[in-house]
Amino acid sequence: MLSLLTDHPLFCALILILVDLGLWRLISAHGSAWKLLVRVLIFALFSILLFNEGLNPMEPAPWADNVPLHLAATGLQIGWWLFGARTLTVLIGAVMMQRVGHTGRLLQDLLGAVIFLIAIIAALAYVLDLPVKGVLATSGALAIIVGLALQSTLSDVFSGIVLNTTKPYQLDDWISIDGTEGRVTDIDWRATRLQTSQGSMAVIPNSLAAKAKIINFSRPSNMFGVAVSVQVSPHARPSSVIEALERAMQGCRQLLESPAPSVALKNSNSAGAEYEISGFVASMSEKRVVRNQLFDLAFRHLQASGVTLLSSDEPGVPSNLSRPRALLDSSPIFSTLRQEEKETFSQNMTLQTFRAGETILAGGEVSDHLFIIESGVVSVTLKRHGAPFESGRMGPGEVIGEAGILSDTSLPADFSAKTFCALYRIEKSYLKPCLDARHDINDAMQALLDFRLHKAQSLTEETPVLAPKKGFLQWLRNRV
Repeated sequence: MLSLLTDHPLFCALILILVDLGLWRLISAHGSAWKLLVRVLIFALFSILLFNEGLNPMEPAPWADNVPLHLAATGLQIGWWLFGARTLTVLIGAVMMQRVGHTGRLLQDLLGAVIFLIAIIAALAYVLDLPVKGVLATSGALAIIVGLALQSTLSDVFSGIVLNTTKPYQLDDWISIDGTEGRVTDIDWRATRLQTSQGSMAVIPNSLAAKAKIINFSRPSNMFGVAVSVQVSPHARPSSVIEALERAMQGCRQLLESPAPSVALKNSNSAGAEYEISGFVASMSEKRVVRNQLFDLAFRHLQASGVTLLSSDEPGVPSNLSRPRALLDSSPIFSTLRQEEKETFSQNMTLQTFRAGETILAGGEVSDHLFIIESGVVSVTLKRHGAPFESGRMGPGEVIGEAGILSDTSLPADFSAKTFCALYRIEKSYLKPCLDARHDINDAMQALLDFRLHKAQSLTEETPVLAPKKGFLQWLRNRV
């Protein structure tokens, strides 16, 4: 083996290049530091073999009389320049990735292209002994022709440089470019790639992105705006509408407390008044869920305040219905009752109010009555490891106390008033015989109880603590 190195150094130099290419493919991306170290070591060995053989990359090959050997030596000298350019590009790329991350990849690619261009010109000048001025003049004319042919592509490249320098957006930012909204997955020399909320990929040329209106939803911090607009009758009192929408806003736990959400009157004319609930959520994936929830809460709280959404076809609901009677119509549990049954139920419902912060039903307390929320927001609190946390919020039409009615048991949750609340109370002594007679309502209430018990169990159960893996080094440290 040693004799092979000493007798055929040029052949060994070629083998080193092939070994470098093979190892660069075999070593995974997780071993990038190893890849860089191996490449530097192989380039150093390659340089040592060339210089020991008398091949100076700054001069033409010395064996002009031996054509095969001269060609092989010339090829290895040119390879030294290209190999060196690649090694230098990889080193610069590793340093840039540590400092600026993936956003500097475009600049890294352009810098690598410049380094390779310099290496090619140096190889032509030193190894092939060609007149560089003539080469540069020819390449300059060729560059003008190619530049005219690739004008749009070059516009994308330079626009990409501007975008990477000014950084209006980065990887994983949620942005909107000229109306196209999505998460930035890649920024290369030609285009910006967005993954839209529908899961598709949008490719936007950098030249278009540099001139378009860009909205970055991830700046200045990791919060995303959400807004819901509702239109009501122009005859509805604004203070009643705003109070109802503020309760709807407080009923949504996903809205961030800072910046605080708000309700505002956007527009009002003879046709109707438009109000808007606006706030912020922590992630882009919550926007659609929160919008739907806000609209549902706004509908329920407006209905609880006697305000209906503006519509060309008004619902045919009699205006002389009492509030308890209308509440039974809107309740998903009691809506199946017959009209005469609802009238009887409404006459056995008593109104009870709670100030903000008051306890409606304590955890562990067996209720002898059922509450139907008429207006306001009710907070549901559970305990995990002895510490209370809010697990949900309830609004108009929802019921409290079904566990005591059905099975004389209690829920582990505390129900308290988040805002001023009005609830209608139905005593167990009246409700129980009705449930025995109407199995559909009893089954619906039992399904609700089962769902709440399962949810409470899943939210309060202790997550198992995974034992840390102990390897040989950890065992050795323990022994020492």
